[in-house]
Amino acid sequence: MTRAMVLVTGANGEIGRSLLKALAEDRGYDVVTLDLTPLPDSLRPFVTASYAGNIMDRFLLDQIAAHHEVDGVFHLAALLSTRGERDPELSHQINVEGTLNVLRMAQNQSSRLGRPVRFLFPSSIAVYGLPSLDKKRSIGRVREEEWNVPITMYGCNKLYCENLGRYFTFHARQLGALSGASRLDFRALRFPGLISAETVPAGGTSDFGPEMIHAAARSIPYACFVEPDAAIPFMVMPDAVRALLELARADRDALSSCVYNVGAFSCSAQKIADQVRKAFPRAEIRYEIDPVRAKIVASWPQDIDDSRARSDWAWAPAYTLERAFDDYLLPGIGKGAV
Repeated sequence: MTRAMVLVTGANGEIGRSLLKALAEDRGYDVVTLDLTPLPDSLRPFVTASYAGNIMDRFLLDQIAAHHEVDGVFHLAALLSTRGERDPELSHQINVEGTLNVLRMAQNQSSRLGRPVRFLFPSSIAVYGLPSLDKKRSIGRVREEEWNVPITMYGCNKLYCENLGRYFTFHARQLGALSGASRLDFRALRFPGLISAETVPAGGTSDFGPEMIHAAARSIPYACFVEPDAAIPFMVMPDAVRALLELARADRDALSSCVYNVGAFSCSAQKIADQVRKAFPRAEIRYEIDPVRAKIVASWPQDIDDSRARSDWAWAPAYTLERAFDDYLLPGIGKGAV
């Protein structure tokens, strides 16, 4: 039986490295990667081909599609939230125009193959925008269609790309000679803050949790940029990768949406600090509040409602906060993160 060929953009990133290993273990996929930097030697055995280049390069994307029968895309390449606030125009270029380039390539590939290319897109809780801490604390869990008024460029980018993906799935080329061509099959996950034992955080506004953990493991003092009671949902990387793969495999007819919340556990900076100090008694953690970053975190839900994912494709996280530390973070982080 022919194995599916998937393209992973942003393969050198936090999610990408873990996803490549999971795809290799799955044995159901041949993998092509694209990243700004060459794939490290340690990951090359997991892939069929790798390309160093930019998602802004439409010619390169077309060349990849011409040389490989790509019938699935995991589009992970993005500029994260903190850097996006410092350079909003660059954020828009990479997160919107770059995503549009990859969507265009996948749409054209769908037309060539005569079947929809499955397009997996990691979105974010940054698409939400709660107006105040009181409102955040009072409303509880937030559904996909609620409070879609982000206050960051990154959140605006992700929300717009969700709508682009929905358009390419149901409405693209609805006028003209190509109106009957196959469309792609876009599926997005709104991830909470992600915590990895294998990679050091790379600039997300939700990274106060993983930064705290990695600093303690390296015996480095950490200044947390949000208040002790600042709370958002989190998820460890194994659950995040599994969610991507499970949604990728789901029957389209079983899906009631293109966009899904996925949750695991919700906790405050203080609760993470308590777990860190339990694991690393000498950890030095203090609070130096960054008003802007703290305001952004305050605008994100304290918890999300992922009942749609649980109903449509049987999503269920494997890790609570306690299990995340005991069974994943502490055993894994001691091996050294990159």
